Amino acid sequence: MKSVIKFVCFILALFVLSCSSNDPEVTPAPIPNIPTSDDFIRAADMSYLPLIESEGTIYKKNGVAENAITTLKNAGCNTIRIRIWKNPSDNHSGLAEVKALAVRVKQAGMKVWLTVHYSDTWADPGNQTPPSDWASLSFANLKTAVSTYTTLLMTEIQPDIIQIGNEINSGFLWPQGHLINNESQCLQLISAASTAIRNQSATTKIMIHYAGIGSGATWFFNKMSSINYDYIGLSYYPVWHGKILSDVNATITSLGETHNKKVIIAETAYPFTLGYNDYTNNILGLANQLVPTYPATNQGQKEFLLAIKNLVKQNSRGLGFCYWGAEWVAFRGPTATNGSSWENQALWDFNNNALPVMDAFSQN
Repeated sequence: MKSVIKFVCFILALFVLSCSSNDPEVTPAPIPNIPTSDDFIRAADMSYLPLIESEGTIYKKNGVAENAITTLKNAGCNTIRIRIWKNPSDNHSGLAEVKALAVRVKQAGMKVWLTVHYSDTWADPGNQTPPSDWASLSFANLKTAVSTYTTLLMTEIQPDIIQIGNEINSGFLWPQGHLINNESQCLQLISAASTAIRNQSATTKIMIHYAGIGSGATWFFNKMSSINYDYIGLSYYPVWHGKILSDVNATITSLGETHNKKVIIAETAYPFTLGYNDYTNNILGLANQLVPTYPATNQGQKEFLLAIKNLVKQNSRGLGFCYWGAEWVAFRGPTATNGSSWENQALWDFNNNALPVMDAFSQN
């Protein structure tokens, strides 16, 4: 403490001397560079990046090859979201790959947001299949498995944010963890994961993630009232969740105030074109799937994400946003039928060049 006081006095003395001098050549003492806190989350989900890079894809900025993580970091993105599957059939999105990607993210000075699917493959509102090696476990043993696995992930990856499940609208680890059919068991499983996280870290933030807004989200998070968690996460895609952005804002306010939580748009995306760059059928391709205010153009994509960022940032309960499928370009060539269903919503164009939407990640 004494050294701090001496330092402050020294700075003040320099300031007084500089102000009292009449010599125009005397330069005022510099103001110490005190870092400011930036808690607002500007994230991108980059889970496919290791797979896409492994098949030779080169990402670019202004036509020049550049590491995709670097491009995002320089744009202002401060968090990378990564999904993890327990026993994926091809090892992509498995523990080894996710751990290596998390190391890259941390080395870039960014936060790691881990999305634990508690499955060997996609978990979402319509699919919550347990890992194959958990399929025949008793409920008691399933709780133990959740706790043990979550502890392992915390130890190996040490994320800044961790999601207990992905879009768990009707629970996870079906049928034992089905929220409607087995509510008590579902909550016990989520609590087991939460306890494991808290036992490993006092700083990692826990997110519970729901796909959608409005009354469904209200019902869901009322069910979560007994869970020890930090952040409310919401998926918002206009094609599935409505095209009125004020409804998103109203949901953030309502949930945040009711549950005294910060709210994050955990997934969102928007097209820069309705065209395609491979033979894989795209999720979005029709004008009636868009918000009328935002056309499917480079500028329309940018303005949509800016609108999302601003409504979250201006809401006292909002804490950030995450762009999903950021990296998912048509990486297997123009005739691939197993390439990308999202390339017209990626953050890189059909030449793998960074799009203007990157500007939405700035702190401003």
